[in-house]
Amino acid sequence: MKVVILGATGGTGAELVKQAIEIGHEVTAFVRNPSKLNIKHERLKVVQGDMLDRNSLVNAIRGQDAIISALGSPGLKKSRDLSEGTRNIIDVMESLGVKRLVFESSVGIGDSLSQTSWFERKIFFPYVLKNIFADKEIQEEYVADSSLDWVIVRPAKLTNGKRRGIYRCDHQINETAVSRTISRADTADFMLKQIVDDTFVRRRPAISY
Repeated sequence: MKVVILGATGGTGAELVKQAIEIGHEVTAFVRNPSKLNIKHERLKVVQGDMLDRNSLVNAIRGQDAIISALGSPGLKKSRDLSEGTRNIIDVMESLGVKRLVFESSVGIGDSLSQTSWFERKIFFPYVLKNIFADKEIQEEYVADSSLDWVIVRPAKLTNGKRRGIYRCDHQINETAVSRTISRADTADFMLKQIVDDTFVRRRPAISY
C-alpha cells in the first residue's frame, strides 16, 4: 500500500516509518524538518511540509491509499494547532478521495477517561495536560464527524520499549487490569494493522500492556 505518515520524526512516527517499510509498504514521510528523519530506503519518500499548510498536505496525500497521523503537541501552552491541522488533513483527504485515516490520540480523552488512574483523572490530566487534552478532544471530534474510514487509536503512557506484539486493546482495558503503559513500537504495530483491518473502523480503541 501507499501510506503517508504524518509526524514521522516523532517517537511513534519514526517507528511507524521503520515498521511500514519492513512490512513492504511504500511510505511517504511528512515532516517539517527532513534532517531529523534518520531513515533511508528506496520505498521511502520524504515530503517537507506543515499540517497548517494545505498545499503541502495536498502534495503528500494525493494518490495515497492510507494516512497515519502521529502528530505531536507543540507544548503545554494553550494551542489549536493540532485540531486545526487535523481539520486541514481531513479536508484534503475528503477532497482527494483518500478514505482511510489511522489517528493517534491518547487514553484519557473522551470516554476513555474511565480507563485511567485516579491520579491521572483528578490531577495530571486536568492540570498538567489540560491544554493538550482540550485540543485533542477537538481533534477527535473533527475526525469522528468526517466521512472518512477512521480509526482513532488511544495509547496509554508511551515508552521507548521494544515491540512485543502482545498488548490489550479496547474492551480489555480497565483501570484494574492495565499497566497504563505501552511502547511506541507496539503503538506503531497496532496502528499499521488498522490500515488493512476493518475491525475498529469508526471506533476509538485504547491500547496498553
